[in-house]
Amino acid sequence: VQLVESGGRLVQPGESLRLSCLASGFDFSNGAMNWVRQAPGKGLEWVSYIDIGEENSYYQNSEKGRFTVSRDDAKNTVYLQMASLEREDTATYYCVTETWAFWGNGTLVTVSA
Repeated sequence: VQLVESGGRLVQPGESLRLSCLASGFDFSNGAMNWVRQAPGKGLEWVSYIDIGEENSYYQNSEKGRFTVSRDDAKNTVYLQMASLEREDTATYYCVTETWAFWGNGTLVTVSA
């Protein structure tokens, strides 16, 4: 199993960014996926969840309305579209399988003026 996140970079407050996670080595289309983040010096924080076939998606309260999770099963990829980014969104973002058994190496998002 391999999960490779990408898309993280330095952005200014208020900007948007889309993260991607390319999955391989398992039946991606038949598994839900999570996004988790870790801010510098802080613990892990669950961000979002997307069900099989995009049937359901869930978000942490602070991200509702700003973040949108989606998936493209043909590309074995899950996305996290982030809008109106705030300094508090600065973190390393990880995609994680439904069972929490497999994690990517993360992609760093820095929100700073």
